[in-house]
Amino acid sequence: MGMKTIGEDIVEQFIAANTHDFLLFFTDSGKVFKTPVYEIPEGSRVAKGRGLLNFLEISSEEKVLSLLALGKGDEALGNKYLVMITKDGIIKKTALEEFENVRKSGLIAITLKKGDILKSVKKSTGEAEVILVTKKGQAIRFKEKEIRPMGRPAAGVKGIRLKKGDEVVGMDVIQTKNEKLKTKNYLLVATENGYGKKTDLREYRLQGRGGSGIKTAKITSKTGDLVASRVLLGETTAPPPPSRSLYEQAPEDLIVISQKGQVIRTKISQIPKLSRATQGVRIMRLEEGDRVASAACI
Repeated sequence: MGMKTIGEDIVEQFIAANTHDFLLFFTDSGKVFKTPVYEIPEGSRVAKGRGLLNFLEISSEEKVLSLLALGKGDEALGNKYLVMITKDGIIKKTALEEFENVRKSGLIAITLKKGDILKSVKKSTGEAEVILVTKKGQAIRFKEKEIRPMGRPAAGVKGIRLKKGDEVVGMDVIQTKNEKLKTKNYLLVATENGYGKKTDLREYRLQGRGGSGIKTAKITSKTGDLVASRVLLGETTAPPPPSRSLYEQAPEDLIVISQKGQVIRTKISQIPKLSRATQGVRIMRLEEGDRVASAACI
């Protein structure tokens, strides 16, 4: 058990943060709220937690859709922007400095079209590449420079063209400087029925923003739809420079949490490396009616 849930409540997000980081909460209305991590009370592994209304001036109708931790390590890594992606494949990039002074009542982070919701928010240097993954197993990789910086109220531009019934489930920023260190990066994907795999990022060619992408996983009734994707910084074949930050070290473990609060922690090295058009292997066994909700790498 990873967390006690109440009634129809389910777990949707799982992130790692330091005590002195700030947490940004992005809601379905396109607003962002901010609070220091140390204001969130520490609880036991199976505690149910406390309502966000205790920390944020958020209305009971608003739903938090994405979480992001900001800390001192971001400046060392050269992060200058926040990149946002919506369920319908709309992407935008906004300067990080526009989120320095977020009032208690929140600020507009993105203007959403009717029926669309914010799916993911990532930090970026402005010189990276972006990879988007959809629940039906498509992925697209393109240069971040194809997204011009926009103000907070802007709606964004098309990141990926989706087929009927598909939606974006994951986004990651790929730092191209790691490739200069001869680092082998992987894309990890997980499905709602507990299947997962790693695929070498070199199998995902660069495309233009707004395309339909290429297949990243074989989706079947056994695997279920994709629910999570993460870019993994692999082992480098060249000695890393002394300036390489601790924040850039390769993650070692994968933590997967289900909608009913079950959690499993497994070594990333134990997850097989497979090609794009495969369905993966079982990484988590679920109770009947349960589904994978989120995954985090630490």
